[in-house]
Amino acid sequence: MPRQIRFNAFDMNCVAHQSSGLWRHPDDRSRTYKDLAYWTELAKLLERGKFDGIFIADVLGTYDVYGGSNEGAIRHGAQVPVNDPMMLVSAMAYVTENLGFGITAGTAYEHPYPFARRMTTLDHLTKGRVGWNVVTGYLPSAARNMGHDDQMEHDDRYDYADEYLEVLYKLWEGSWEDDAVVADRETGVFTDPSKVHEIGHQGKHFTVPGIHISEPSPQRTPVIFQAGASSRGIAFAAENAEAIFVANSTKEGLKATVAKLRDALEAAGRDRYSARIYTLLTVITDETPEKAQAKFQDYLSYASAEGALVFMSGWMGVDLSQYGLDEPIGNVKSNAIQSVVANYQAANAEGGEWTVGDIGTQGAIGGLGPYIVGSGEEVADMLQEWAEETDVDGFNLAYAITPGTFEDIVTHVVPVLQARGVYQTEYTEGTLRNKLQGAGDRLPDTHRGARYRVGAAAASLVE
Repeated sequence: MPRQIRFNAFDMNCVAHQSSGLWRHPDDRSRTYKDLAYWTELAKLLERGKFDGIFIADVLGTYDVYGGSNEGAIRHGAQVPVNDPMMLVSAMAYVTENLGFGITAGTAYEHPYPFARRMTTLDHLTKGRVGWNVVTGYLPSAARNMGHDDQMEHDDRYDYADEYLEVLYKLWEGSWEDDAVVADRETGVFTDPSKVHEIGHQGKHFTVPGIHISEPSPQRTPVIFQAGASSRGIAFAAENAEAIFVANSTKEGLKATVAKLRDALEAAGRDRYSARIYTLLTVITDETPEKAQAKFQDYLSYASAEGALVFMSGWMGVDLSQYGLDEPIGNVKSNAIQSVVANYQAANAEGGEWTVGDIGTQGAIGGLGPYIVGSGEEVADMLQEWAEETDVDGFNLAYAITPGTFEDIVTHVVPVLQARGVYQTEYTEGTLRNKLQGAGDRLPDTHRGARYRVGAAAASLVE
């Protein structure tokens, strides 16, 4: 059977997301991000295209590394203004039946107890189609606005997140037994108290003695998404992630990253393919190669290289305004997203060293990932080539303009892949977890969270 290719849509509750300046394009509708109809129509489009889900990014601060201020981010609409992603999900779920929703939320600035309830609520309302993209934070501006001098050091953020997830697993998996809710009209008992357990958590960062305030949802624990590709991020993903998002501009670099992730999953006692790995990519396509190239050139005329450098400075933790456009990136110690720095310190697609100007041009459409341009047939060829050569499961598709980029993919690329037998024509039944792996709605026994289930030996529950 040929390798199956999977799609996620990558968006954010803001203008233009990662394609700086493209909000000015006459066909772009990202300016309507404040309107619920934008999101519901997008959700219906993606479900028609049999996308696994929509992955909604988020930040709690501004990009203020470039030039030492947030003026560039504000001027270019670089993920500011930005609204909460969680508020969008119920409406999108209401107009769809199968589309999944990956919600980005950080571990650094909110207590896990109320967060656990919100995710359980959404898992109920969506009938089990919710995932959580676990981020540890990387913008110093967010830390300052939450009362801290700066963010924690890179690896310390993951140590903090480890305990954060431990609390959540105890709440989601270990507090309520499956049959705790009896709703017995004769006796008047709604929930059997003997089947609801306090978690008794006392750790370095959190003390949570009581029960989960919500009854178990279809998945209990939402699908865990994760995007870190540093050595510490890979270790974190190996224990927790069920879907992993990566970004690399070359097939060689992506192949190496995917292999590291697969090896780490296996070392953690899980199957090498127990997490779906999606790589960031932007597709620009049309009926013919000529029309696709013309569309690409049109998009480039609206792109903002400075806006791209605003993003890159934030992601790398380096003020790129202090470099000339012809200067190589060089050796950089980053306290932000270390994998971004590592990728750009490697060779670029042409075999040379990345310069600041290269990053501004490359990142102006689609951000950290590469873009491919061509007819539906050409794009399908390239996607299959990337999947076969890198062992990646699918693509986290950013947009140049929205919803136009996604409409083009659904119209020109999806039918070609389906005709070749490498893309789903129908959704798998059940929850998001079952749709992704076909192994049921709940966490598998080999997952870290399973050890905290009711009755598990390592749960350490106070009953």
